[in-house]
Amino acid sequence: MKEMSVVKKSIITAVCLALCVVLPQAFHAVPNAGSVYLPMHIPVLLCGLICGWPFGLLCGLAGPALSTLFTGMPPVAILPVMMIELAVYGLVSGLMMTLIRTKKIYLDLYISLIIAMLTGRIVAGLARAFIFARGATTMATWVASYFVTSLPGIIIQLVLIPTIVFALMNARLIPRRYPKSA
Repeated sequence: MKEMSVVKKSIITAVCLALCVVLPQAFHAVPNAGSVYLPMHIPVLLCGLICGWPFGLLCGLAGPALSTLFTGMPPVAILPVMMIELAVYGLVSGLMMTLIRTKKIYLDLYISLIIAMLTGRIVAGLARAFIFARGATTMATWVASYFVTSLPGIIIQLVLIPTIVFALMNARLIPRRYPKSA
């Protein structure tokens, strides 16, 4: 697979950062839609899967911060935990795409995506329980907020993200993971 240039990865990261600001605005017209549909997670996970862990990490840290700066969403009170969660998504999705090589693009994408999504939720839950909301976070509240409430967003991510990455490869906008034999 031909490696993307740093410039191309930077441009894709910039687009993902812009989506971190714009995409949630479409959902925030509906009350609690951000925590149900998780619109900011999509560009961060895409960035990690496509550009690798350094760019995914940057997108996960900067995306929520820029969104708060420009739109006030997410609120400052939840910004640190959200930055941690999304940074882990970008970092782990990029690392997993480097480490996992099944020779099947969809399998690579799903394994990387699921590991990143679980790791981000676990780390965010631990950060909330031990740093940001000590004593106020229980296992039940963690499961309810990170899995039950956000189930529609999780399903959207699992359906949409691999499809987008595969479509970008087919359109030759990003390199194919496993080039077809000539």
